[in-house]
Amino acid sequence: MQRTTASEPAALGSDSDEHPYLTFRLREETFAIGILSIKEIIEYGSFTPVPMMPRCVRGVINLRGRVVPVIDLSVRFGREETVPNRRTCVVIIEVGSEGERQDLGVLVDAVNQVVELPAKDIEPAPAFGSKVRAEFIAGMGKLNGDLVIILDVDRVLAADDLAALMPTGNEHEAA
Repeated sequence: MQRTTASEPAALGSDSDEHPYLTFRLREETFAIGILSIKEIIEYGSFTPVPMMPRCVRGVINLRGRVVPVIDLSVRFGREETVPNRRTCVVIIEVGSEGERQDLGVLVDAVNQVVELPAKDIEPAPAFGSKVRAEFIAGMGKLNGDLVIILDVDRVLAADDLAALMPTGNEHEAA
């Protein structure tokens, strides 16, 4: 069975097809991730720091016996660290390529809602004009008169980047 990812937003079928996305906020911008990449959403909690990790890795959490790295998406995009508030969440997503999948937590300011976006309302990623690197963007969705940045989660955390972000196995004592 082939799994569809958010990196194929407009190529999934005809223009009338609708595709589900989870929308969320980072600072003043609204982003979306294809719902098929999302495993669950959990409340913000404490993380176990991991020495010598990139700045965007806030730490790891123990999610039902599995060590899951938590990435601060704001830092990954070259911005300031997320300052937690009552709406801050960790979105657990599955990323990877070539059959190798990995769960990661993504720290976001607030989760909004799940929306259906028709393929006709999704435009290709712009070459400029966003505060996010163009290769991280799968497309721009039109939602209620506003634009939503649809992320390509497999590129935001590309396979070669994942190697640098993954725990080495020595962190089994995590929370």
